[in-house]
Amino acid sequence: MVSPPFRPPQGRPAPAPGLLRRLDAFARLAFPGFSTGFLMVLAAAPVSLPSPVFAATLPCVFFWSVFRPAAMSPPVIFALGLLLDLLTLAPLGAGVLVLLGVHGAALRFRRFLVRQSFLMVWLVFCATALLAAALFWALQALLALRVAPFGPALHAAMLSAGLYPAIALVLARVHEAMRQAETAP
Repeated sequence: MVSPPFRPPQGRPAPAPGLLRRLDAFARLAFPGFSTGFLMVLAAAPVSLPSPVFAATLPCVFFWSVFRPAAMSPPVIFALGLLLDLLTLAPLGAGVLVLLGVHGAALRFRRFLVRQSFLMVWLVFCATALLAAALFWALQALLALRVAPFGPALHAAMLSAGLYPAIALVLARVHEAMRQAETAP
């Protein structure tokens, strides 16, 4: 009598063990905050250009607040704001308030933004970046009791608007990969 050939089991693969599943979920939850912080530290590298820390932070906070708000919670935003203040030597609290404002605005209009085209989201981000840069400038002037020129703030807003498409492209692919991993059996 001939035995049938060995066939691998059909159907869904066995689920990951509990600890690995929890580590995977934690990594997906922590990725937006840690990746934003890492990008901020990279942007703070001493170069001859004006510091792009503010301009690199806004697109990340805006994107993750719109498309994955659970991972970009207010405590994470607070920590990123403190890091922004420390890296830009701004008065403590200015970056925190600006990033919390951007996060709040993104959450407020999230339902509208997730259904819009990239161009519309980008235009909304450009307006948000201009308002955030103006608020950051005003808070710095208020907390330092000194009026600084508005040119660097405008430069940061324009640089942030220019960086958004490249950053959003990378973050959209990461977001899609994380979403597929979450829906996989």
